[in-house]
Amino acid sequence: MTTPAILCPSSSSLRSSAADIQTPPPPNNIENYEPPEDAIIKIKPKAMSRLIELKQKREDAASPLILRMGVRNGGCSGLSYVMDFSTSDDIQEEDEVDTYDQEGIQCVVDAKSLLYLYGLELDYSDDLIGGGFKFFNPNAEESCGCGSSFGV
Repeated sequence: MTTPAILCPSSSSLRSSAADIQTPPPPNNIENYEPPEDAIIKIKPKAMSRLIELKQKREDAASPLILRMGVRNGGCSGLSYVMDFSTSDDIQEEDEVDTYDQEGIQCVVDAKSLLYLYGLELDYSDDLIGGGFKFFNPNAEESCGCGSSFGV
């Protein structure tokens, strides 16, 4: 298992530059992106745009970005979300894989987490406070205020 990646916007610099002010064009025509109907996890356009941005910052930007999602015991509501970068060598036979060929992204869910994550919507917010990846889970009967844990 790889070390969890920090997938929140960077706030290390408080000064703005011209690059911060200019809005770059959306990568890979993301404005036309629609998540596939049969996807296990529906990645919303803002989240996909952020994943593509993270993919382009990697040393090996030509290879697919493999995002492993799952759940583990813990958090305020009983279960918490886990989201890591992974490699193709870490994909197991029993894992479910959503492939986004055009974007160069793969989303991998282990068999145990599939029951809890099927139908989950992954979105992204670049708000200064509370920004980052957001989870909207139709299987959750309760969620904590921070949105990073849930109960069934």
